Amino acid sequence: MDLFNTLPVNEQNLLPKDGEVYYHGFLFSKNEADAYFEALLSSIQWQNDEAIIFGKRMVTKRKVAWYGDHSFKYTYSNTTKAALPWTPELLQLKKATEKATKETYNSCLLNLYHDGSEGMAWHSDAEKDLKDNGAIASLSFGATRKFAFKHKATKEKVDVVLENGSLLVMKGTTQKHWLHRLPPTKKVANPRINLTFRTIVPNN
Repeated sequence: MDLFNTLPVNEQNLLPKDGEVYYHGFLFSKNEADAYFEALLSSIQWQNDEAIIFGKRMVTKRKVAWYGDHSFKYTYSNTTKAALPWTPELLQLKKATEKATKETYNSCLLNLYHDGSEGMAWHSDAEKDLKDNGAIASLSFGATRKFAFKHKATKEKVDVVLENGSLLVMKGTTQKHWLHRLPPTKKVANPRINLTFRTIVPNN
């Protein structure tokens, strides 16, 4: 802990250079977070994620969903998804996230990890449809998981623990210079739902 750093937690940049990542901590109480977790689990149109890797179609255990202001097309891992209309819960969460981050978002990619064996490999959210240097706000519900960053050039690493009902924000040039991942772990047996609010700019 830096005893001389008087900035609030949500104003402390976790990255040493070339980007901005802020951990806001708990945005919701445990009861609120648990209620949102159950609502999202039952109301979201979850589907197994797909990716085309070296010409082969891969289906993940992890499930995903894509929602937005319009039926935005979003392409990653060589697959394209069309956004579904917001649910009431997602609109509530979007409003709370925009208030906390002082940003606006028009879409949300959701991930459902059934347990610690499911994770996400190193990547950056740098798809051409995303707003350049736009903020990406990540809400976590359910199991506590470690989240990792790695600088693309220097290989420096930064880890942060994402808890139930917490908010993490990536902004600035983070996606250009840093990779991030959700490492798999044998220590977690419970599911986690992650929401990443972002801004799509059609025809970028």
